[in-house]
Amino acid sequence: MYIGRATALRNRVASYRSDLRERGHLAPMVARVARIEAVTCDSPHQAAWLERNLLEASLPPWNRTPGGQENLVYIRMDKEPRAPGLTAGHLRRPAANVQYFGPCLGGLRVRHAIAALHRILPLCYTGTRLRGAQLDIARARGFAGADRAELITTLTAVLQRQPEVLAWARAELEQLRHRAAEALAFELAGRIQAEIEALDWVTCPQRVTTMDANDFDVCGRSGGVLVRFGIRDGRLCQWSQRKCSQSGAAPQLAATPAGWRGFAQRNAELAAAPAERSA
Repeated sequence: MYIGRATALRNRVASYRSDLRERGHLAPMVARVARIEAVTCDSPHQAAWLERNLLEASLPPWNRTPGGQENLVYIRMDKEPRAPGLTAGHLRRPAANVQYFGPCLGGLRVRHAIAALHRILPLCYTGTRLRGAQLDIARARGFAGADRAELITTLTAVLQRQPEVLAWARAELEQLRHRAAEALAFELAGRIQAEIEALDWVTCPQRVTTMDANDFDVCGRSGGVLVRFGIRDGRLCQWSQRKCSQSGAAPQLAATPAGWRGFAQRNAELAAAPAERSA
């Protein structure tokens, strides 16, 4: 077995039939391929997390890196009036006036996303300990301690993926990018574009890994194929598909949480498609 992710599955599969180059060790695997199973995800970030979870749960013989390449990172919001702000960290350390968002994959992306939010919602400029140049910058940008609660509320809405607030944040960043390009500040415009892409990565749909330590199963059935995903300690880390009758699948389908039924059914239809085409 081999686990991987792809934006375009057709292209990814075709790449194994061409020159493998630095992936020459996969040639014996390609010769033994019997079938391909796929899961459709709601975003590239979700696909990255699913790949990581499956590789951590069981490293197949043809994969080399447990968990993949990206680092696990949390976004830490410090609400303490003296020094509020957003930072990135690899660990969660619960404390008063601290809230964590994530987890996310990719330390550089997370830092770029934080930089994007700092451009439009500079929470750190509302601290009561600001002195000297930082205080002057805060005043020049029109922020003060009185804005702290509103900035915290808006940042929370962005990081919780509320659509209207996310759309506003993206529009603000796009306007800043446009202004930079008009002023021929192309390096700045490029940096803002990278930050927009990073914010999209952090806030795109992603629920296969959460901070909720819940255990449950998610099932869907189509064309006689039952697809089951196992969530353990908040992570989707188990995946299987098999033939199953409607009566045999009924209890598992009924136990699937309502919020996951669309995901499960979509993937059951995907799993059943090859069999239906060959019938």
